[in-house]
Amino acid sequence: MQSFEGEVKAGKLEICMEDSEMAISVSGFCLASHQCAGEENWVDSRTIYVGHKEPPPGAEAYIPQRYPDNRIVSSKYTFWNFIPKNLFEQFRRIANFYFLIIFLVQLIIDTPTSPVTSGLPLFFVITVTAIKQGYEDWLRHKADNAMNQCPVHFIQHGKLVRKQSRKLRVGDIVMVKEDETFPCDLIFLSSNRADGTCHVTTASLDGESSHKTHYAVQDTKGFHTEEDVDGLHATIECEQPQPDLYKFVGRINVYNDLNDPVVRPLGSENLLLRGATLKNTEKIFGVAIYTGMETKMALNYQSKSQKRSAVEKSMNTFLIVYLCILVSKALINTVLKYVWQSEPFRDEPWYNQKTESERQRNLFLRAFTDFLAFMVLFNYIIPVSMYVTVEMQKFLGSYFITWDEDMFDEEMGEGPLVNTSDLNEELGQVEYIFTDKTGTLTENNMAFKECCIEGHVYVPHVICNGQVLPDSSGIDMIDSSPGVSGREREELFFRAICLCHTVQVKDDDHGDDVDGPRKSPDSKSCVYISSSPDEVALVEGVQRLGFTYLRLKDNYMEILNRENDIERFELLEVLSFDSVRRRMSVIVKSTTGEIYLFCKGADSSIFPRVIEGKVDQVRSRVERNAVEGLRTLCVAYKRLEPEEYEDVCKLLQAAKVALQDREKKLAEAYEHIEKDLILLGATAVEDRLQEKAADTIEALQKAGIKVWVLTGDKMETASATCYACKLFRRSTQLLELTTKRLEEQSLHDVLFELSKTVLRCSGSLSRDSFSGLSTDMHDYGLIIDGAALSLIMKPREDGSSSGNYRELFLEICRNCSAVLCCRMAPLQKAQIVKLIKFSKEHPITLAIGDGANDVSMILEAHVGIGVIGKEGRQAARNSDYAIPKFKHLKKMLLVHGHFYYIRISELVQYFFYKNVCFIFPQFLYQFFCGFSQQTLYDTAYLTLYNISFTSLPILLYSLMEQHVGMEVLKRDPSLYRDIAKNALLRWRVFIYWTFLGVFDALVFFFGAYFMFENTTVTSNGQMFGNWTFGTLVFTVMVFTVTLKLALDTHYWTWINHFVIWGSLLFYVVFSLLWGGIIWPFLSYQRMYYVFIHMLSSGPAWLGITLLVTVSLLPDVLKKVLCRQLWPTATERTQNIQLRDRVSEFTPLASLQSWGAQSTRPLAAQCSSYSGRAVCSGWESEEYTVLPHTHPGLSHNTRYGCCRSSLETPT
Repeated sequence: MQSFEGEVKAGKLEICMEDSEMAISVSGFCLASHQCAGEENWVDSRTIYVGHKEPPPGAEAYIPQRYPDNRIVSSKYTFWNFIPKNLFEQFRRIANFYFLIIFLVQLIIDTPTSPVTSGLPLFFVITVTAIKQGYEDWLRHKADNAMNQCPVHFIQHGKLVRKQSRKLRVGDIVMVKEDETFPCDLIFLSSNRADGTCHVTTASLDGESSHKTHYAVQDTKGFHTEEDVDGLHATIECEQPQPDLYKFVGRINVYNDLNDPVVRPLGSENLLLRGATLKNTEKIFGVAIYTGMETKMALNYQSKSQKRSAVEKSMNTFLIVYLCILVSKALINTVLKYVWQSEPFRDEPWYNQKTESERQRNLFLRAFTDFLAFMVLFNYIIPVSMYVTVEMQKFLGSYFITWDEDMFDEEMGEGPLVNTSDLNEELGQVEYIFTDKTGTLTENNMAFKECCIEGHVYVPHVICNGQVLPDSSGIDMIDSSPGVSGREREELFFRAICLCHTVQVKDDDHGDDVDGPRKSPDSKSCVYISSSPDEVALVEGVQRLGFTYLRLKDNYMEILNRENDIERFELLEVLSFDSVRRRMSVIVKSTTGEIYLFCKGADSSIFPRVIEGKVDQVRSRVERNAVEGLRTLCVAYKRLEPEEYEDVCKLLQAAKVALQDREKKLAEAYEHIEKDLILLGATAVEDRLQEKAADTIEALQKAGIKVWVLTGDKMETASATCYACKLFRRSTQLLELTTKRLEEQSLHDVLFELSKTVLRCSGSLSRDSFSGLSTDMHDYGLIIDGAALSLIMKPREDGSSSGNYRELFLEICRNCSAVLCCRMAPLQKAQIVKLIKFSKEHPITLAIGDGANDVSMILEAHVGIGVIGKEGRQAARNSDYAIPKFKHLKKMLLVHGHFYYIRISELVQYFFYKNVCFIFPQFLYQFFCGFSQQTLYDTAYLTLYNISFTSLPILLYSLMEQHVGMEVLKRDPSLYRDIAKNALLRWRVFIYWTFLGVFDALVFFFGAYFMFENTTVTSNGQMFGNWTFGTLVFTVMVFTVTLKLALDTHYWTWINHFVIWGSLLFYVVFSLLWGGIIWPFLSYQRMYYVFIHMLSSGPAWLGITLLVTVSLLPDVLKKVLCRQLWPTATERTQNIQLRDRVSEFTPLASLQSWGAQSTRPLAAQCSSYSGRAVCSGWESEEYTVLPHTHPGLSHNTRYGCCRSSLETPT
């Protein structure tokens, strides 16, 4: 094959053959024929034959590619690879791999314990995890099969044929009916609508329930029957699949007869995504371009990077410490064994002579074998079952969030969602919250407030200025009444608002059956739908000012003016909104032939492009509205001459059909077109603050959490919102680090000046006082914008690191009670979070937002929370947790987070404690058995200690424990500070638990040893043997560790009672059965009658009781002393709750004396307690104090403020 000569036009392919290898190049540019296409800067793209029809002879040659079928596979395993793959993944965990090695060592060498003792717990952990993961994967398989086998209609030889979705191929033409989901990614060819549009909802993809309009290809939208579509001859060139739902680049070549093909651009508006649903459209035809695992939905299945909680990191650190203890124990015992055996009669006693081969065995080999044997003997100090318990606790505990009725939003019909249960306890450790503003702190429910046209301000439903417009009037005139030209500009402004948008009109007629003008439309009959609430608010606001947008039909936009006449404008081009430009434009043609470009956008992107208009007056109004917290947009226009429009068309067409760098070329084209504008005016829209947003922020600040607001809005608007939600107070001194200030001073000077200001008071400003509540302390708030942040983050010009600027910036932020970052791009939000996350304190960060622009910061933060809002569900889908409203964050952190952290920290410490208690007596026993690796406990006890005897009580504790009541935690946020900075898993606490375990182990062992040394302990004069001694130690240990947990439990339910006392009963029953029956499957039964023999002795009963009491005494004394001398805020609260509980049962006479006190103000009653915590917030509520003589008086009725805490038993 020869390569094509000359230059290749846009849309053609250049093919060259070298050494029988073919190269393909697709480009929107001209390529020289003498070069092989592979050497060009070519785009990785695909070419699709529509309906599998090859292009006509003489057209370009294409190389067919292989594409996957339409099967979706979200499952992880298959029937064949489940066991090997799952085992491989589980043994990648250090603890599991360690126990596997120990198990293999037990199998290979002669060890003191049976391989069953390590193998059974490991088998239990592996099996439970495998069953859980297998079940989850089976559910995924089931969902996949349901999706892959659903029927699809496609066109074959001009007829409709049904087949399973999985059999669909790239190039097939598919028909989809109303309310059906698209089976794969389709290019929209035609619909039953004359204008070639269809409405789609993408709720299952990004959660947006609003109807989006998609447009058919211009040259195929007239094909309404199967025969028409089957006759289509076309090829599609497009990019290879990528996961961005909102981006698509391609073009279609339509062949009509033998003429050159018509080339049309394809964008995201022509692409119908798998998983989206067809609405308000009877049927559509589309051609499959991405199938199966190449669809955008499937590419978005990829899981997010794994986040690890601070507790998990502490757990792993503690595990390494215990591993070191284990190795040192084994090493000490090995050395001492050979020291002890250095005397011949100890090494080889007369009753146990060695064989010749044993005498000649290498000393180092014997020592190593002994070391491994000691490792096996002591390996139970590493709690393998802790991992499975923690996993179960996190998984089951996460349901408490989803079941919480207080966090259910009736209006939305939505409750909280848990996307990952791995971070539950991290909710109790948050130090910084980064929140979006629009839709998170505010409702994202826009209300049109006013518009300013050339200095004249118009507010709907107000009468002023002499003339009354229908439903409206102009007020607050900045200069004289509008003249004739002013009237024209006014109407032009209203038309601009009616035309420059992407709003759809939803009505019962599907929008295509209405012929002829609607003379008197009822404004309520038009339901406007848009992905942006701002646009709907503007169109509805202008409707109240006399101009009504009716619909878009056959590419004509219809508006109803004040005179009730229909005006039609042909929609020529839409220059879509994007977050970089921060504006959008439309080019329309009026019935008189005039061509207009209307542009609306943020003031910062409009004012620099304006050459005419009353800029100063409009700017002052915009700034005034921004200070009041209103969202503002500026509107401008320009007239285009026909020749000018032709140039614009060519520029846009060239950019649109480019397959390479299309976005960049479109941006350049838009920049060229949107200039030399004439300013018309500005609009102001109010976005109300969410319910209880201010209370939530105030509570979070009292809890010691710093709140930062990150928004794309302008400074004045965001600042007003911050004051409204109490992030800034009237006493807050605002510090600015903005572009405006940096124009006057260098960054270096501004940073040093700010640091001097905040550090002047640093002596009085402690790390814990950043809530800004103290009156005698200077309260600072920092405002920074995106441009200033870019300067701080970028490297210095002299090549040195910008680290010192960052450190200075961080130092300023640390000393501010609140920070507002405005004009932030999505990536900058993530940069801010990352900057704080990796600062030297390594604080725990939480990001919360509701839109796609918040996803990057949600993924970056330690904990990401999505608000199920009106900007779609991208944030909720990508987050770790999702909540309906911002106010629910208060309970999620202060209550659920607090409980989760308390529970899991106790679980971790308790597991290490009970394993020290378990294995340290075994270590001590070696000193009394000649370091012979003799085990102290029976094999059954070694195996079942962590699996059965002590596992359920701690699991139930870690699910149910409430050390203080829910209402108390909500009422007093400062209790959150008690657990801040991983307080319960610090080294001091860890060492206390470890030493408590060592003390208890010493008591168990030596208590039993000294009590029965040289003493007859049974009535018939028999002595206890070593198994009875070991069983006595084990019994004392099981009772001690279980009762220790009972002492730590504050919240008792029947389940706790059943599990704690049931575990002890189970141990006794098991021991009686294990030693009371001859088991046929055991080769030896050393425990036969041991337990019963031990219990037949009175001194054994006395010993068990005394040793359990002595073991628990130090912990009880420590708690009593600490509570009395150095109580924490939580302990003070518990004491008050206890007093309240006791007073419930006080006789009526003493209640009457209470009644005498009740005349004092509540605050005064509170002050008599040391615990200020419980009393916070009382004064803001009313409580009725009944007369103390009231018959049947209950404490709950009188003293209403304590009711909530009394409902929760402590």
